[in-house]
Amino acid sequence: MSIVTKALRNALLSAGLALAVVPATAGLATAETEVNIVEGYAVHGYDVVAYFTQGKPVVGNDRFTAQYEGATYRFASAEHRDTFAADPALYAPQYGGYCAFGTAMGRKFDGDPNAWAVVDGKLYLNLNKNIQARWKEDVPGFIRGAENNWPLIRSVADASLEASAPAGVTIGAQ
Repeated sequence: MSIVTKALRNALLSAGLALAVVPATAGLATAETEVNIVEGYAVHGYDVVAYFTQGKPVVGNDRFTAQYEGATYRFASAEHRDTFAADPALYAPQYGGYCAFGTAMGRKFDGDPNAWAVVDGKLYLNLNKNIQARWKEDVPGFIRGAENNWPLIRSVADASLEASAPAGVTIGAQ
């Protein structure tokens, strides 16, 4: 085999490997963008089932985890983990665990597990208690704004949103 043929074969093999890796890494980037992951966990490692069953934030345990939408969720017990696994969409926070107020503003801010609310059977997080107080001034309006924006910003990194909002993004309560 000539040197040129070997070089061409190696180049084609490298290109093929690169193409095989792109879809895998693209999926990871999307999952990280669509779900707010902090220190390896969704919702900062808090047990999302506890908001519904205990009415308060409870830190999860590394022994009880489940995967959903590319993120790892922690739970305080095997029972909570199994409850989540049976219907994760019921318990996972809205907007991937990003701040509901921020989503209504066309941005993706961290969701604080201690600034939360369950509204109409859905879990919402806010950036902090001060932002949550603003969100509570018009919860239905901010939810409508966030519902409009989430499909538009879901897969976009916040740094890009800060630079330029996608077409159709609304700002605030609707």
